[in-house]
Amino acid sequence: MKPTLFVLAAGMGSRYGGLKQLDGLGPNGETIMDYSIYDAIHAGFGKVVFVIRKDFEQDFRDKILSKYEGHIPVEVVFQSVDKLPEGFTCPADRTKPWGPAHAVLMAKDAINGPFAVINADDYYGRNSFEVLAKELMRERDRKGDYCMVGFRVGNTVTENGTVSRGVCENKDGYLTSVVERKAIGYNYRHQIAFNDEYGTEQVLDPMTPVSMNMWGFTPDYFDYGVREFSKFLSEKRDMPKSEQVLPDVADALIKSGEATVKVLDTDSQWFGVTYAEDRPGVVAKFLGLHESGVYPGKLF
Repeated sequence: MKPTLFVLAAGMGSRYGGLKQLDGLGPNGETIMDYSIYDAIHAGFGKVVFVIRKDFEQDFRDKILSKYEGHIPVEVVFQSVDKLPEGFTCPADRTKPWGPAHAVLMAKDAINGPFAVINADDYYGRNSFEVLAKELMRERDRKGDYCMVGFRVGNTVTENGTVSRGVCENKDGYLTSVVERKAIGYNYRHQIAFNDEYGTEQVLDPMTPVSMNMWGFTPDYFDYGVREFSKFLSEKRDMPKSEQVLPDVADALIKSGEATVKVLDTDSQWFGVTYAEDRPGVVAKFLGLHESGVYPGKLF
């Protein structure tokens, strides 16, 4: 069964200053998503599901979805702050989305086989889709048999500010813990560092694996995800800026013994536009990938 690609495209891009999912960065106006969809099709994915906000649906359909017609089946689902598990209501003053883990749950009725989760605004590279598709297409005989693509933190930071990353520890190729760190960046010694929960600076080796939100799941994840999101709401529903990220769910399932997460190696180089200042470098990289023949003159 061909896996499905689930694309997280509901973010507002607040740090970048606009809907960066719709920003043309390639030499012919390609978005970062265009490269991900192109790579996914060639890796063997059979369907794409996007999660977006309802308020930019028409713009999204006109500018993004129309170009994929005839190349791969697509479907759209919507993330809304009031779409919550049974028994929960949204606080009246809640405006911030509940986070990526909640966004994934929006696809429960649209996905019935193995699926990958990616961010709309990250470039992951062709090989990462190939290794992920291959892993998702193998036979499984148990629940909770998941995977993720690990990237080296040194390849995922920017000179223009701090970033959030899921810092991973693994043993024998399987994830043992993943902790979301909110402000990873260069310190004054140009080391990659973050402050832990005690305010103490922790320096990371550039080779440390991190999650870039490139996960592989099977449909049983949805039941686990609803349960873990319900726990999150019980604790943090009334915190207006709280959100649940996928590393939080993965870490909980690993620690409970309900899931294993295989860490997939890739030689792909990640890049993305976290800040507006990142844009010129990304434009230059895409131009180079076309000129070197990695991508054709026109993707779609």
